[in-house]
This record gives sequence, structure tokens and C-alpha cells, in this order.
Amino acid sequence: MSADTGAGAIALVTGAGSGIGRAAALALAGAGFAIVAAGRRREPLEETAQAVRALGRAALVVPTDVSDPASVDALFAQVGRAFGRLDLLFNNAGAGAPPVALEDLAFEDWRRVVGVNLDGMFLCLQGAFRMMKAQTPRGGRIINNGSISAHTPRPNSIAYTATKHAVTGLTKTAALDGRAHDIAVGQIDIGNAESQMAEKMKAGILQPDGSVRPEATMPLDHVGQAVVAMAKLPLETNVLFMTIKATKMPFEGRG
Repeated sequence: MSADTGAGAIALVTGAGSGIGRAAALALAGAGFAIVAAGRRREPLEETAQAVRALGRAALVVPTDVSDPASVDALFAQVGRAFGRLDLLFNNAGAGAPPVALEDLAFEDWRRVVGVNLDGMFLCLQGAFRMMKAQTPRGGRIINNGSISAHTPRPNSIAYTATKHAVTGLTKTAALDGRAHDIAVGQIDIGNAESQMAEKMKAGILQPDGSVRPEATMPLDHVGQAVVAMAKLPLETNVLFMTIKATKMPFEGRG
């Protein structure tokens, strides 16, 4: 069983207004998916939608706070009304905290990151499961955006790293629970893609030994290509985990 992108398969991308989310939305549109662009701010979502339409694919903009259950419920209800089904969720929306010492991180910042990166990913998983189990033909694919931080932390990143490690647990459990319903769940762990965050990496970022050094980055469209490669597989085949990173970024070994 596979998503027939030629017949207009539907992909929902959270955090679609910029960075990895926008790159993935455009790559998926180029592969034949209609796109539902979700995120906090309407204006950048509309820019993504305009670019999707320029590729000849349908686009729906749904401003969404993924940390709010009512907002997520409204998102999936709108997908159902507009398209009647969902073939792919790229569960991408994420947030970070200020890079401060562990003991100085404000609890409000901790809760904000947990709200988006963990609660939000769980709520979107729930919405996609409900829709994919009920639709005909049933099933679909979910790709969670983990991170290199799902494996290895950077200094002063406890909130982001803890939530991204938790995403791995969400992915494994959802992949198991989805088996009986033709729902394939996988995770893409991305390192140093050229988003706004990567600008400071190129300028110089704190290393575990206390030094500040620049790091290699990779183009965003490479991440989009990787998401498409996962998305276009038949549902009887799943990439459970994919790691894609700038070749020369410090990850293997100790820098």
C-alpha cells in the first residue's frame, strides 16, 4: 500500500512557515503532495502556500498552536473538511530555550519547550492516528522531526535535548501502535541544516570543551529530499530512524 501522489495525496506539515518545515513542504509539493501548512504565524505560512501553489499543488493554511489541544483539534477538523483524508504528517514544529546554565533555566522556558516539542508532537500524533485509522483506504505515514539532540546534547540545552530524546520514545511507541492500522511512523534526526539557527553555528558555537568554533552546515533542500525519500515509500516499508547531517559537523566521536 502506498500514497498515490499522482492522485493528490495530502501532507500536513507543522512549523511550515520557515526553515525545515518550509523546505519539506516545497519538496513534498514537488513530489506531488497537496500541502496543509500549519504553524503559529499566518504570514509566513501564506508565503509557503504561495510557493507550493507555484509548483502546481493545492495548499491550505491553518494557523495552529500545536501545544493547545483545541487548536490541534481544529487543525485536523479543517484538514478533514478540505481534503477528506490525510496521507502524511511531517510532525516538525519545535522550539528551543535560551542557552543558559542548567540551574539558570527559567521554569517558564522549560514548560514552553515541553509544550511545543513534546505535548505538541503527541497531540499531532493523536490527531493523525484518529484520522488515518478512520479513513478509507486507511493508514498513512507520520514522520517526526527528532534532532541530532535526540542522540547527543549540546552544552546548555537541557530542555531541547530532553524533549528530543522523548520524541524518540513517541516514535517507537507510535510505530508499534500503528502497525495494525497501516500507519507507518518514523523519525528524521537532522544536524546543522541551514536555518536561522545555523547562522550562529557558522559564526561559532559553544563546544563541550568550552571553546567556541564554527561548524559545517548543509542546505535545507537536502533535508527536504530526505523527507520525500521517507514519504514516498510504500506503507509496508518504513524508515524508523534516519540521521541526516552536515558531513563535517562535530557529532561522531568527540568533536
